[in-house]
Amino acid sequence: MQRKKLIAVVGPTASGKTALGIYLAQKLGGEILSADSRQVYRGLDIGTGKVTKKEMAGIPHHLIDVAPPKRQFTVDDFVRLAEKAYASVLQNSKIAIVAGGTGLYVDMLVGRMSYPSVPPNPALRAQLEKKTPTQLFSMLLKADPARAATIDPHNPRRLVRALEIAEAIGTSPAPNQTPKYDVLWLGLDPGQKKLEANIHTRLISRMKAGMVAEAQRLHKRGLSFKRMEELGLEYRYLARLMQGKLAQKEFMDELERAIRDYAKRQNTWFKRNKDIRWVGSKAEALRLAKAFLSR
Repeated sequence: MQRKKLIAVVGPTASGKTALGIYLAQKLGGEILSADSRQVYRGLDIGTGKVTKKEMAGIPHHLIDVAPPKRQFTVDDFVRLAEKAYASVLQNSKIAIVAGGTGLYVDMLVGRMSYPSVPPNPALRAQLEKKTPTQLFSMLLKADPARAATIDPHNPRRLVRALEIAEAIGTSPAPNQTPKYDVLWLGLDPGQKKLEANIHTRLISRMKAGMVAEAQRLHKRGLSFKRMEELGLEYRYLARLMQGKLAQKEFMDELERAIRDYAKRQNTWFKRNKDIRWVGSKAEALRLAKAFLSR
């Protein structure tokens, strides 16, 4: 039985995935399935660089603004909603293009990776939640080095969950040999210097667009500083800025450094996938996509 086709556009933050995904959708008559673990949340717009209606250029986007920011959105939630969206795209006889930098989301959706269902372990969680993120990360380095290389070392919720899984099944499972979909993997990696320049320019742009004011609005509406810390990156450092834990320059320097570190973790994740075709231009990506769809 022939597997259903899917195009995946992946790479580190600020590499141009959104623009390439939209370009391919325009040329191929496709729709976008966003694979971003924070753009799923309503109201987290400027800080996550959420695609605007104008940028969408009329291309339908799925998996954006599907959850309230106070609630934890899991990878299982993503796969369930993404599979439903994929089915609706196929009903329109169109190609689905998954575009995003959350590698775990993409790999779990296409079936490249799967975790056994590991239920919560209340006793272990109670023990782990007493530890600092540094201590948790150190434990994960010993228990599952592969997962430690790609996880946010400052996110206690994710660290606790990773340790919970490691306790139950050992190290992260190897990729599946028979994915659910026939996938064309297209990767973007502009190189370290260009990527760092993009990250810097984009951060300045987000600040000018009102990123601090957005965070203040979210907090006034009931999004706690603790939850903002859990949401990571921009919102973690915005919470610290708003509480007076960071001065403006410290905020900018530490946030930019954290985004660069995040990009490195993303690259570590994607470089393990030898099926990714790393493209240098939109024209090359389109050529590969047309050949993939015609075969």
